[in-house]
Amino acid sequence: MKIKWTTLYVNDQEKALRFYTDVLGFQKKADFSQGPYRWLTVAAPEDSDGVELILESTTNSAAKAYQEALYGQQMRAAQFLVNDVQAEHDRLAAQGVKFTMPVTKVTGSIIAVLDDTCGNLIQLFQPAW
Repeated sequence: MKIKWTTLYVNDQEKALRFYTDVLGFQKKADFSQGPYRWLTVAAPEDSDGVELILESTTNSAAKAYQEALYGQQMRAAQFLVNDVQAEHDRLAAQGVKFTMPVTKVTGSIIAVLDDTCGNLIQLFQPAW
């Protein structure tokens, strides 16, 4: 058994696709629709056959409530492993990405938190062990 997909609820799939590919650097893996439903996934270019992130629409009221509750409590919807949080922070900030937490050393790691413009807070994580 292995993890293949994980879901991130987004309030605008097209905007999310642009942010996750053009800004963060993921690559689109799947994009197809059946009626109003759109299956949209991205993956890390270094591991294109690995775990895919489903950019799921918040058209479902439960998904929307969940996303809004996480954001309202400043909880991270996802964490992304990076080699150098400071370098990623600087690269993304230069592109206009808004950070809600600057690069911060915490027990066992270095983190920063960004707003994905689609209703989520995303934590960049660099282990320090």
